[in-house]
Amino acid sequence: MIIAQISDLHLRTDGQLLKGKVDSVAALDAVIAHLNALSPRPDLVLATGDLVNKAHRQDVDGLRRALDRLAMPHYVIVGNHDDRDMIRDTFADLGYLPPKQDKFLHYVLEDHPLRLIGLDTKRDDHDGGEMCEARRQWLDDRLSEASGKPTLIFMHHPPFATGIGFMDKHGFVGGTELEAVVGKHRQVEMVICGHLHRDITKRWAGTVARVAPSVVFQMAMDFTEGVESGFVLEPTACPIYLWGEDTGVIAHRSQVGDFGPKHPFVIDPL
Repeated sequence: MIIAQISDLHLRTDGQLLKGKVDSVAALDAVIAHLNALSPRPDLVLATGDLVNKAHRQDVDGLRRALDRLAMPHYVIVGNHDDRDMIRDTFADLGYLPPKQDKFLHYVLEDHPLRLIGLDTKRDDHDGGEMCEARRQWLDDRLSEASGKPTLIFMHHPPFATGIGFMDKHGFVGGTELEAVVGKHRQVEMVICGHLHRDITKRWAGTVARVAPSVVFQMAMDFTEGVESGFVLEPTACPIYLWGEDTGVIAHRSQVGDFGPKHPFVIDPL
């Protein structure tokens, strides 16, 4: 099984450049073309939040049209830039999001060799993440009901500090308690996140947690405390996760761009 992750698309379709620098429509088009051209193709794509830059109807509709061009199924979760109701309404016909009476957009994908659990870490009126008691209990219940099935959790906010101080200051409410919940369940193969716009890996809750780079721009790798840093136009990439019963989850990084064809190995002259 092959899973692709795209994160922090920050799509705006009004013709304006994101942050005055980045064509977010072109960036999303490039990553869709990249994933469709992979051989073998991923079995599915997980889009891990901050799908649009502002909760505008035209941008969310544009997002849906763009993702529908993927040659494989796609599944979305919300980030701090997204509106729950707008995302729920736009993707409701795909059948995996919970009904309107449920506030949080959690769900489980059961029809794959690897069980996939999407978490809603959006914190109302704040850029930081949260897993309140109700959300933690929901996750504990879902993990308990299939303790023997290997599972991958995907969410927007990483529930731990990363050393990128100007991003860590947003915090994550309930992160310690969430770590305790995940740590009880040994079937969790990996936890994948977004939000930080960098490729970051950490051992967490007895498993591996990984943060994806952004589709549009990357945060500066600035470890200076108390400094409001910025972003850099480093090349973007998509995490690709290969699952096998004999290997578990193996994380790869697929660079987006044209780097020419594969070259055969030849014997170098003496």
